[in-house]
This record gives sequence, structure tokens and C-alpha cells, in this order.
Amino acid sequence: MTVKTRFAPSPTGYLHVGGARTALYSWLFAKSQGGEFVLRIEDTDLERNSQEAVDAILEGMQWLGLEWNEGPYFQTQRFDRYNEMVDKLLAEDKAYKCYASKELLDEVRAEQEANKEMPRYDADHPKIKAVNEAAKEGDPCVIRFRNPKSGSVVFDDQIRGRIEISNSQMDDLIIRRTDGSPTYNFCVVVDDWDMGITHVIRGEDHINNTPRQINIYEALGAPVPTFAHCAMILGDDGAKLSKRHGAVSVMQYRDMGYLPVALNNYLVRLGWSHGDQEIFSQQEMINLFSLNAISKSASAFNTDKLLWLNNHYIKTSEPEYVAEHLQWHLDQKGINKNNGPVITEVIKLVGERCNTLVELADQIAYFYHDFDAFDADAAKKHLRGVAKEPLELALAKVEALSEWTTENLHQVIADVCTELEIGMGKIGMPLRVAVTGGGQSPSVDAVMQLIGKERVVARIKMALAFIAEREANAQ
Repeated sequence: MTVKTRFAPSPTGYLHVGGARTALYSWLFAKSQGGEFVLRIEDTDLERNSQEAVDAILEGMQWLGLEWNEGPYFQTQRFDRYNEMVDKLLAEDKAYKCYASKELLDEVRAEQEANKEMPRYDADHPKIKAVNEAAKEGDPCVIRFRNPKSGSVVFDDQIRGRIEISNSQMDDLIIRRTDGSPTYNFCVVVDDWDMGITHVIRGEDHINNTPRQINIYEALGAPVPTFAHCAMILGDDGAKLSKRHGAVSVMQYRDMGYLPVALNNYLVRLGWSHGDQEIFSQQEMINLFSLNAISKSASAFNTDKLLWLNNHYIKTSEPEYVAEHLQWHLDQKGINKNNGPVITEVIKLVGERCNTLVELADQIAYFYHDFDAFDADAAKKHLRGVAKEPLELALAKVEALSEWTTENLHQVIADVCTELEIGMGKIGMPLRVAVTGGGQSPSVDAVMQLIGKERVVARIKMALAFIAEREANAQ
């Protein structure tokens, strides 16, 4: 049997962190078993669906690298199939027409609550029974599934173990609305059957749906998949993860400068573990993943840990991979990577200092675009009269260089220190501010080598002009 999993979001919002983890777990399990992964868009809620949400889900999945073997399937394109199966159940007396109005059902529910009974649909209630018996063919009706009245539904959840729900706790579910549209719980069953889904991995909020769906699988004569229900994700404060905890849409994490490999690594550890290991390559995740290693307990989202992971991947990933995902941020900031040194060389030099790609894009701007002002604090501290002579000597030496190498530039700085009998800071810091515009950067000789001779010379001259103007204004 080929293992087949699915991720089946509803397009009523963006792909959020909880959904992304569910998708990741489903994808990893399929890959770990040499199986297939299906993407299905459950868009039967016509009032709340939007094409924008569909596009956001697909974009999020693609950004995370969770490629699907089949799909995306759309439930709205399968209504004929669902109605065929509804009619089959009607013909077999496993479903029936119900003509009770919403107002009548509300009245019965109020009675049940007043009598301290569990509010539920009861086909044998005298008022409902009377309406159904008096109905004529063609009157508006819903189709309800005839749920078994006795016994229990038992299933072995791969995360939570044995779960048993009494059929007496479930009422007769609506499987087709008055307008003729099929409902979620029914569509899901038909889809999983038709698509050959063997394992359903989803959030614990679906546990109550599972026994209802199992009864429908069995009524249709369909194989029942294996289920695994994941615990929820909490915010840093222990409350259910929500917008007030910051980004919840996957693409917001892209916008904030996270690499997909870092978010995947973080999400896989939100409920799953392999010993004390924290860092996993994608192939390690696939090789090691198992459903029984997923925790039953809720996981807390920790932004600091995600930042730590992101910094790790910026430092250790192939610079070409970082550059691929950095490009979006460069575009946002109007940075043209063709207007300077090779981007991968800059990433190798600057990347380890950055927690996010936003920081990285900010910190490499001076390699590609000239600036018209220095950072005020850095200039006030380092571009003073005392820096004039060291900068002038450094300028003369860099202009005279025939081979523009990091080693030669390092020697220039050392020679300035020797000739003027000053410490490294007396030339290193003014030079850093001159060529980068600010007070922080990697080793200034390596920075100058990448920036290039023409720009370095022009920027040192700009710094000397700044010092001269500052001295003139002080007089």
C-alpha cells in the first residue's frame, strides 16, 4: 500500500503557522514512507472563500518548499461527485430528507436546554416528526446522514492512542444543504476515499469530526484512513496563538526576513522531537520523522528560538540559497545587486552578523549604492580633526595600490599605524565610517576589497571633506 497524505486548508484566510506545521508533518510523513502528498482546497464555504486566500495558501506552500504530488484539487469542482454519493446513501436508506425549519430546530433546542437535556437534532421529536411526515415532494429540505444509534466509534489515533466516542453523543449530520450544496464533513470523506488518502494528519480541533466521518466512510463502504491529531500551538504567553502574538501568516515570516529552511526546522520541533537534536536538514527530517514521536501536549511558540535558528541558517547555508531568498528584500529596498560586488561574496562576509534577511539587506546596502550622509553618531565620534591625517595617508596609499586585495588593504592600515605611530582604532574606525557610512561592519579591509577601489577612494575623499567642513564651522 502506498502511503498518501493530504493537506486540506479552507481558503478563508492566509496559510498560518498552525496550518503550515500540519502541512509539514503530512508532507514529511509521506516522504518518510516513500509515499505521496496531496494538496486539496476545501472551498465549500462559498460566502467566506476568496481567491486571494487561495493564492496566499499556494504561495505559502511553495515558499516553504512543500511541493505536492497531486492537486491542488478544489471541492467546488466536485459537487457532482458528492451529490452522486448523497443520492447513493438516500437510495440505501442511510440518509434521509429533513424538512424542519431553522426556527423549529431552535425551538426544539430551547426545549432540550430547559429540560437539562443535551441539545441535539432528534428525528423522533414529535414536532420534527410531524413536519417530516406532512412534507410534500419538492418542499425545501436538507439531507441528513442516518448516524448509528447504538455502539461506539473507536479509532487508534497515532498521536493520542485509543479514542472511543459513543454514537448516542452524535446526531444525524446534515450532508446536503437546502440549496443543494454538500457539507464539509461529507465532502472530506468522499475526497479522502477518491484520492486514496491513507493517513489524515490534522489539528486536534478536528477530533470531534473524526467519529462522524468514520461512520460516513463505513456507510459508503470506503476504507477508513489512519488518523493523527496534533496538539495546538500556543503563543509565548501560553494563550492560543493569535494575531496579537505577532506574525501568524507564513508569508509574514518571509516579509520579516526568515528563511523557509529555518521556519520549517522550527515548526517541525513544535511538537516533534528526536532526542535533544535541534538542527535538522530537510533530509534528516524525512529520515527521522514518525507520527508516534509527536507530543500530545501543546507547544509554545518562541520567537527568540526562531531568530536563533534563522541566524544559524543564514550563517551556514550555501550563500546561493540565502541570495535566492534575499532577492525579495533587495527588491523591497530598491537595492540593485548588479551595481556592486558578487552578492554571494557579500553574504559570506556580512551574513553571520544578521538574524534576519531584513537586517542583511540593510547591512549590505552600502556595497551597492553610494550614500550622501554619514551616520550622525558615528561621524560625530570618528570623523573628527584627529582623523584627518590618518585618512589622508590611507587615501594616498590606497590610490597607489596596483593590486586590490584584502591582504594589501590590511597592510595599508598597518603601515598608516606604523608611520603615524597610532593605534589601529585611530585609523580603522574613521576608515570604517568613511567607506560604509556607519560605525559597524565586518573587517574593514575585507569590506573595502569588496566595495572596490573607485568607491573607496571617493568615500574617503567625502569623509575628508566632511571633516574639513566640520572644522570650518567650528571656527
